[in-house]
Amino acid sequence: MTKPSARWTRRENKKSATALTHSQNSRPGRLTERPDWENGGFGLYIHWPFCAAKCPYCDFNSHVADTIDHTRWKSAYLNELRRSAEETQGRILRSVFFGGGTPSLMDPDTVAEVLSEVHRLWPVANDLEVTLEANPTSVEAGRFRAFRDGGVSRISMGIQSLKDDDLRQLGRLHSVDEAKKAFEIARTAFERVSFDLIYARQNQSLRDWEAELTEALEMAIDHLSLYQLTIEPGTAFGARHAKGGLKGLPADSLAADMFDLTQDVCARYGMPAYEVSNHARDGAESRHNLVYWRYGDYIGIGPGAHGRITDSRARFATETPLAPGKWLEQVEQTGSGESMREALSLEDQATEYLLMSLRLNEGTDLARLRSLGYSPDDDTLIQLQQEGLIDIAGRHLSTTSNGRLLLNAVLRQLLEA
Repeated sequence: MTKPSARWTRRENKKSATALTHSQNSRPGRLTERPDWENGGFGLYIHWPFCAAKCPYCDFNSHVADTIDHTRWKSAYLNELRRSAEETQGRILRSVFFGGGTPSLMDPDTVAEVLSEVHRLWPVANDLEVTLEANPTSVEAGRFRAFRDGGVSRISMGIQSLKDDDLRQLGRLHSVDEAKKAFEIARTAFERVSFDLIYARQNQSLRDWEAELTEALEMAIDHLSLYQLTIEPGTAFGARHAKGGLKGLPADSLAADMFDLTQDVCARYGMPAYEVSNHARDGAESRHNLVYWRYGDYIGIGPGAHGRITDSRARFATETPLAPGKWLEQVEQTGSGESMREALSLEDQATEYLLMSLRLNEGTDLARLRSLGYSPDDDTLIQLQQEGLIDIAGRHLSTTSNGRLLLNAVLRQLLEA
């Protein structure tokens, strides 16, 4: 089997709904008696598109703006919540995620009013998880207390490195000292705090990463997201790399060794991987991201947000305009921020479920996959088992540690068989 790049991107693991490829001309799939989305639950994603600066590696929908009319944005979010609630009445909402961009730049009053409206519009789970992404440069104790008082229960912080030189290379605006102080502020206000790190950076050795990861695990509360750096087209790093810059990026073999090391060290600290790039203590997994990976339904609100919504007719993929100004004007002028809603065939749904669920250690429910009309080829399953890339236990198909490292290739074989 050809080995693809071992680098796992932040885009592939982003805490917003990822747009997944689906057929353009396939017929919508008829629904079973029990809607498939109920296997994954129901969540809400709200995208705040603004940042203080654009990081050179970032290909997310983030923008730098001199001025922001917070009142207009709050009104647009509230209108979209009400529109979305009309077609999802009675569903139990399990998670809310404020992603970006840098949502910690939002007015805390806006967050509080949005969450108040959420509680008015939907019944919520007793353990509703409300996550807000934050950068260390936008943190101070008063704002965090205001976010907590407004209903946020979990913070996901973009620290990215515990080395000052590497933070500068990554275009980050904070120092290691600022990041650690921000983390301490967060943990005094919230019981659940996660943070991100990027590894496989320029001139980073395996020993360097082991020391940095160990330091991070000694800081961590219950959750870490650990992503390998990838160079994406359309980013500043992408342009620099195309011109022969960005020297010292690790070879795929070293990146793979870093991935393996990450699994071993995190497991020793009691925070094993539950997904390719996400690690948590038992019970501290990101409930919102599990809605994605278990292929539930989710509403996407804000510029560039994607969603998956099931009604009595079919399951639909939804999209919104990328440009913040265009999305805002569309909501105000038409009453809807959606730019696309397309019915998914059962084949589309099976493909998406397989793509998402195999990222999880728990893997794919084969009975559920078959209910969506797809049964993996027996010969392909045998071959992948013999190569040590998958396990099958009862009705569950999962990847081994080697299989997760080669997940793109495993998926390609399963889908092309």
